[in-house]
Amino acid sequence: MSLLPDRHPQKDFFILDIADVVPKDDTASMEHPLFSLATKPDMRHLVYQNGENRLEIAPSILGLPTIKDKDILIFCISQLMHMKNRGEKIGKRVRFSARELSIATNRPVGGDHYKRLEQAFKRLQGTQFTTTIRTGKKPGVKIFSLVDQAGFVMQEDTWRLDYCEVVLSDWLMRAIEANEVVTITNDYFRLRRPLERRIYEIARKHCGEQKKWQIGLANLQNKTGSNAPLKKFRLNIRQIISDDHMPFYRMELTSDDLVIFRPRKAKTTLAPSITLPDWAEEKARGIARDKGWDYHALRAKWMEFAQDEAGKGNPPQNAGAAFVAYCQKQQSVR
Repeated sequence: MSLLPDRHPQKDFFILDIADVVPKDDTASMEHPLFSLATKPDMRHLVYQNGENRLEIAPSILGLPTIKDKDILIFCISQLMHMKNRGEKIGKRVRFSARELSIATNRPVGGDHYKRLEQAFKRLQGTQFTTTIRTGKKPGVKIFSLVDQAGFVMQEDTWRLDYCEVVLSDWLMRAIEANEVVTITNDYFRLRRPLERRIYEIARKHCGEQKKWQIGLANLQNKTGSNAPLKKFRLNIRQIISDDHMPFYRMELTSDDLVIFRPRKAKTTLAPSITLPDWAEEKARGIARDKGWDYHALRAKWMEFAQDEAGKGNPPQNAGAAFVAYCQKQQSVR
């Protein structure tokens, strides 16, 4: 089964505000199975135990939140971390347009998109988690929903949709404030199978850029939250290995049920050179001049960030547009 197509290849040109926002995922939900892999309403009450960490999940009236619902949280976390890294004040409340969310997470625009968003909001807000999993290094038993509020704000005069609004839980905000997040690839949103997305998260969290990471098949299944029989889960893993679409990582299943992850390329080859087109440099010079910035300092700072992200497998899709957008967002020092 191939990757989903890149539905918005020109996103850098018409949404510059999100062009240079790198997708981020919180490490707690990457480590533990908070999201259902089912494609139909999942009404199970779940209990997971991993060492001292215990997790109980009680579903909403629409079922458990799905791995696709998590796209909303990844989008919100990415926006807040981008603001935080720029020295801007952040809070629990995140506002965005449905179009921005769709483009950033490779979703189709239109159709019953708003209805699906509303259902996702209800699952994220209505599902109750009870856990000892720490965020922000604060121990204790926490009872919470992943979002405190979520919904749509309408224009008063026309009653048309103005923007979406999500208020994140304190549990998630502690992870953001403590920088307990990692960069993920944009190709995550092109993975078709829920299990593939979940396995990528686990590999990104545990393998990272190590030469090798391995885990027993049964333990991996427990981490994914899959409720399939082990025999079926083994077949699913073999199919994923055969398709070989996992971003950044290559998988292997040994005869004794050991799953091995390896980065596809050595770390030294993951950062391609980043070239800025002449038009972008010319425009950025003008912006720097107007705002009182040293152009070369701005360029060096952005290139350092871009090359670091490229080294993690997330090179800018349009370096010129991303660099110009970065310069435009700098505050004037005049």
